[in-house]
Amino acid sequence: TLADILGEAGYVSLQTGKWWEGNPSRGGFTRGMTHGDPARGGRHGDEGLRIGREGLDEIYEFIENARAEGKPFFVWYAPFLPHAPHTPPDSLRDKYLPVAPSESVASYWAMCELLDITCGQLMDYIDGAGLSEKTLFVYVTDNGWIQDPDKPNRFDAMSKTTPFEMGIRTPVMFRWKGVIDPEMDETNLASSIDIAVTILDICGIEPGPEMQGINVLDKKALSGRDAIFAETYAHDFTTVDVSLNFRIIVKLPWKLILPDAVNRPYNPQFYPFVPDGSPQLYNLLKDPHERVNLSAEYPEVVAGLTEEIKKWWNR
Repeated sequence: TLADILGEAGYVSLQTGKWWEGNPSRGGFTRGMTHGDPARGGRHGDEGLRIGREGLDEIYEFIENARAEGKPFFVWYAPFLPHAPHTPPDSLRDKYLPVAPSESVASYWAMCELLDITCGQLMDYIDGAGLSEKTLFVYVTDNGWIQDPDKPNRFDAMSKTTPFEMGIRTPVMFRWKGVIDPEMDETNLASSIDIAVTILDICGIEPGPEMQGINVLDKKALSGRDAIFAETYAHDFTTVDVSLNFRIIVKLPWKLILPDAVNRPYNPQFYPFVPDGSPQLYNLLKDPHERVNLSAEYPEVVAGLTEEIKKWWNR
């Protein structure tokens, strides 16, 4: 894990918030808020889920201890925000009620702002400690979400758990004061597998040969990439073979969604426009909302992209 590799280089690490992997030591963390004992309850991260919703004191204490010991540190801040339950402070929810299409959407937007507030508090703390020029912030989220306007705490179709853009296209942001110039890249292709490689390169640690990502701060490497791959799994994951839902390639302008028909029978949430569950091909530049399946019109594109998926999957 990233925490393991950083630990070998002398870093101490803290797990907070959402965590499905049992005891944090399994992920290489030297400290953690989650006890990870299923018998004591808490599927998503038990005691660690206090972080953010009830302040950031555990992170501040950890950083102060690391500084006192002269140790570099890695903090995994994974608050249960804006995850359900959507229970924002009234002051935040009331801010969005006049402009949101429903109360459930207003509550979700308010939870997003609450996350933003806590991230700002953490950045302010680092700034106040004089560590900003030595600290890399990485912002990433695990899945997309479209709030169902009629059902509180529930996502709408074509978002979470699906292979569509609103389910898998999420922001990745890096902040390193004085080193990274703020800019938005909406052209090049990046993947979550790039995050660990980028962090390790910045820390002067050679990524292992099994790591497939690239350093996204290397503009030449980033612009040289012509395709990215992804896969989605059942929410309650067991194994890769059993839980696989879809394999995906994005090679602009094309995106191919290849269903795993053996393991996943037809589900209208996953196949809103193709009732037989066949491959779905979209031109993302012309159809970013994935409304028009072009697989029947471009069978040669489907065949070529399918072969690329198979080569990537089997390598």
